Amino acid sequence: MNSTGGNSQQLRVERISKSFSIGTRTLRILRGVSFEVLPGELVAVTGPSGIGKTTLLHIIGTLDTPDTGEIHYGEVARSELKGATLAAFRNAHIGFVFQFFQLLPEFTALENVMMPLLIAEPDRAAAQKRADEVLEEVGLDQRRSHFPSQMSGGEQQRAAIARALVASPKLLLADEPTGNLDVNTGRRVFDLFRKLQRERGLTSLIVTHNLEIAGRCDRVLDLEALSERD
Repeated sequence: MNSTGGNSQQLRVERISKSFSIGTRTLRILRGVSFEVLPGELVAVTGPSGIGKTTLLHIIGTLDTPDTGEIHYGEVARSELKGATLAAFRNAHIGFVFQFFQLLPEFTALENVMMPLLIAEPDRAAAQKRADEVLEEVGLDQRRSHFPSQMSGGEQQRAAIARALVASPKLLLADEPTGNLDVNTGRRVFDLFRKLQRERGLTSLIVTHNLEIAGRCDRVLDLEALSERD
């Protein structure tokens, strides 16, 4: 485990709760979840389907808001971030890898990877240079001009990893990153994910049902065990 990387930070989740209204019913998804991820640590989150793993990841990634609780990214509290400041923080400090890749089909691999940089600063030449470097890092420099439909599932996920890393985030979040791949491709993608995470000293959280993948992380958290009891 690399806990000294200059790009890493501690993640602290404090008593996060989340409910959803379904008609007249209230469905409690997260119940007072608390844990820490140390700087440079890769932690897996496991648990049965429907317990709220993806919801938790979306809240940590600032894509959703908790009903109660707080999240600290190093010295920054989630509740302190609002509006444009929140969006800028997310784009600069948090990288996302999704199960279904979420690549834009009308754009090439290079253009998809450039997107986070162009959102932050419309310097196309600088964004292209940086995207080219990261595509080479993930072994896709020969596929830069290909569209997602022209790439295999493993290649699409590598492009998605490149997109997540192009802005040099401090925190990397992955939701079932191997769940849409066959076993061997999934292992290779995780090997790459793990290698880049270690080299960059990223603080990382991965939601997975795959116990083999979870076992290769630094630590495994069972979301059911983390939840407060009624």
